Amino acid sequence: MLPESIPTVTVRGRFLAPDGQPLSGSVTFRAPAQLTFPAADVILGGPVVAQLDAQGQISATLPATDAPGMDPSGWSYTVTEQLSGIPTGRSYQLLLPAEHPVVDLADIAPTDPTKPQYIAVRGDSAYEVALAAGFVGTAAQWLTSLTGPRGAIGPTGVAGATGAKGATGATGPAGPAGAPGVVQSVNGKSAAAVTLGAADVGAVANSGAYSRMDGMLHVVYAGTTADVFKASNAAETVYTAVNKDAEITSNTNALVRNLYVGTLKQLGNGDRGLLAMENAATVPTTSHTNGVLLYAEGGALKVRQADGTVLTLGAGGTGAVASVNGKTGNVTLAAADVSALATATRGAANGVASLDASSRLPTAQLPSTAERNAWTPQALGFAAWSCDPAHVSNPTATKAAVVQRLYLSGINITEPTQVNRVAIFARGWAGSTAVPAARFYAGIYNEAGSLIATSGQVSSLPAAGQGTGVAPGAATNHIGAVPVPLSAAVTLQPGRYWAAFLMSAGSATDFYYMHVQNESPSAPANFFMGTTFQRAWCLNSQGSLPSTVNQATGEVGLDPAVMALAYV
Repeated sequence: MLPESIPTVTVRGRFLAPDGQPLSGSVTFRAPAQLTFPAADVILGGPVVAQLDAQGQISATLPATDAPGMDPSGWSYTVTEQLSGIPTGRSYQLLLPAEHPVVDLADIAPTDPTKPQYIAVRGDSAYEVALAAGFVGTAAQWLTSLTGPRGAIGPTGVAGATGAKGATGATGPAGPAGAPGVVQSVNGKSAAAVTLGAADVGAVANSGAYSRMDGMLHVVYAGTTADVFKASNAAETVYTAVNKDAEITSNTNALVRNLYVGTLKQLGNGDRGLLAMENAATVPTTSHTNGVLLYAEGGALKVRQADGTVLTLGAGGTGAVASVNGKTGNVTLAAADVSALATATRGAANGVASLDASSRLPTAQLPSTAERNAWTPQALGFAAWSCDPAHVSNPTATKAAVVQRLYLSGINITEPTQVNRVAIFARGWAGSTAVPAARFYAGIYNEAGSLIATSGQVSSLPAAGQGTGVAPGAATNHIGAVPVPLSAAVTLQPGRYWAAFLMSAGSATDFYYMHVQNESPSAPANFFMGTTFQRAWCLNSQGSLPSTVNQATGEVGLDPAVMALAYV
């Protein structure tokens, strides 16, 4: 019980499968650090794990996240759901203000991945607060009540200061014309009859048929019209102009002796009607939608068409192609036109096999070489197993899992295989409801000893042998597969792996497993040549799954566990 001075919030929830059956599992509420309540002389720490009951319900009473005097403040609970049949449980943040002493996860937990991760309990609206204070009426009536009657008109204020002087008014009408004046000078010349020449006004002298100017005429245009200079015929129907961007534009013919494009000024001793084109500094990478782009590259003349096709003129022969494989016009060839199979048939049914990165035929594309009409892991719902348990001699004595002993059973993978469960064959496991203190880990190690998949710590596992149609001998004695969900699915490539099982907490009689009886210093499964691979071994004193394991330091004189991998 928490001290009465600490405000609490009770969180409830119910979890059902789509068919209405209650789910099993747990919901964990974790504060970010230890919580100190100086006024209550108490420090709180650790997660709160709420187990789902037979109806799939939970109920947990937790300190409010806005409790006064609490250190730290301004935090939220991390809620983690671990539910049977759901490989990846949700995890989200939750605020529990004291003003709402009871909340239900169905009202606040996020189901849409686009919603925020921080979930705050909804507070009352201003209208709801007014109702709680005694107001009677609808929301519209409450809004109307917020506007009071108009008050009395206040006294007239004092006069303001004089404003600034206004702008000058418009110019008035012109006055009457004055008396004629006398010109005193023109461009600096004073005479009774002034004569000006072209130079006096900064102009080019006109010699009659044409005007000549020695030197450079540089026009820096700052106007707004489109053209700086424009020459046209008398009817102004055709023209040649220099526009304001210093570009020559025309809507008539251009007569030139030769034309250079780029900086290449070499006509190869030719003359009249030659076009000299320099290699493009940057070749075009997009197309002109209403035409083509002509350019030179590497000394060859090329055309980029509107469809993106680049043609090299004169390449591949001197004549035009008349047809391709009997087709004319814009030819498009398919695989069948050249007596080939389409790329879509590679690795497909009734197609052709593909090669892997080592230029070999993948195992997945080979015909099945398994014995026909025989029991395989897949025939019994598994993806792979350490051995066929039907071939294991059933020991008279039972064998219980040793607490903190990591059991490893070798599994051979011959084709890419996706899995998300590690299953152990139990000979007596009544489930976490009957044994709540037991904690488990499961995982997969590759041949190098690296952990490549893990379940994390699991506090809720179903009882063995409880499936539909299981005979009483197995159901009553809790014998059967116990699948431990991995935190994420993994695809195993061909190779050798170890399935790992660990009971990290509990008692010596909590979990009994189906084992291969061994009376030797090394289990019979450890039979190999070449590269060492021990199919049955263990490591003691393990509180969780280590990131790497070394079979050279393991114990091989154990009674191996029967394990399998599955994808559910």
